[in-house]
Amino acid sequence: MNSDLVSSLLAGVPLPLMIVGPDERIRSTNAAAQRLFGEGIEGRAVLTVIRQPALLDAMEATLRDGQVNRARFLVTGTQDTIYRVTASPVQSEQAHGALLAFEDVTDLEKAEEMRRDFVANVSHELRTPLTALLGFIETLKGAARDDAAARERFLTIMEREAGRMNRLVRDLLSLSRVEAEERMRPGERIDMSAVVRGAIAALKPVAEAAKVEIELTGADQPILLLADPDQMMQVFSNLIENAVKYGGGGRHVTVAIAREPREIGLRGPAVRFEVIDRGEGIEAVHLPRLTERFYRVDAHRSREKGGTGLGLAIVKHIVNRHRGRLKIESEKGKGSKFTVLLPEN
Repeated sequence: MNSDLVSSLLAGVPLPLMIVGPDERIRSTNAAAQRLFGEGIEGRAVLTVIRQPALLDAMEATLRDGQVNRARFLVTGTQDTIYRVTASPVQSEQAHGALLAFEDVTDLEKAEEMRRDFVANVSHELRTPLTALLGFIETLKGAARDDAAARERFLTIMEREAGRMNRLVRDLLSLSRVEAEERMRPGERIDMSAVVRGAIAALKPVAEAAKVEIELTGADQPILLLADPDQMMQVFSNLIENAVKYGGGGRHVTVAIAREPREIGLRGPAVRFEVIDRGEGIEAVHLPRLTERFYRVDAHRSREKGGTGLGLAIVKHIVNRHRGRLKIESEKGKGSKFTVLLPEN
């Protein structure tokens, strides 16, 4: 096989490809490999270009035994990139060598890591209340069998822990449904002013118990948008409830609605929904991670208030489904502002 044909074949493959000769020098590369390792590497010893032992061992084994071998190759930088490299034997009339094919598996490995973390988090969140329930059941069957006061106290705690598990399962199912529908834009126009008013009315008992006043502005006229009414109710119920529970120290929460003639991020007219509290605020280090599943600024406080750590993740996916944007601004000691931007068209 002549070198021109080899070069043209390599050039037609989008993956980075490199042919290494039996002397462990680079014989040929394609454009993708040159972007990865730099130009002018042909003729150089592969050891001067690739310095990761696992990959070099796989290549040497292929050159030695003529078998396919695989290795993991990590490229560090602003964002690490992970490659799965396959070293395959190549034969010609003149000599033999090894073809190294670099497949970018960064997204696959990140998805697998997210799956493992998700399973671990769910297991942890369920294990704590389950352990408590099993302990109380054992106590009620034994030492506290005839103790009416202890029985009442334990049953109250068991009810709370069971409710916590129920909320977690409910939020997990909700998150699963939202993710499944994320690419399907709603086709029904609904009055968003009515949705926000409904969310505030439903949370009135919570606000009264916390002695927090909820002020609504900008909802005096109907605002018709393409939206899913149940999901939008979920978004605003979550944001307003969070503001009351965690930011209600200022005893006042504002929900403001305003039209934007042109929102740069959405490339057109939009409606802005803001939920503003005057509480203790959130440190800047936490803001980028607030919408991650199970991420909590204060895990103990969140669990005490019945939080599952999934609320803002659900909000983010719902807003994404509606082709909108979620913005979070906060300053320690000055409260927080959660903004939902939805396109008018």
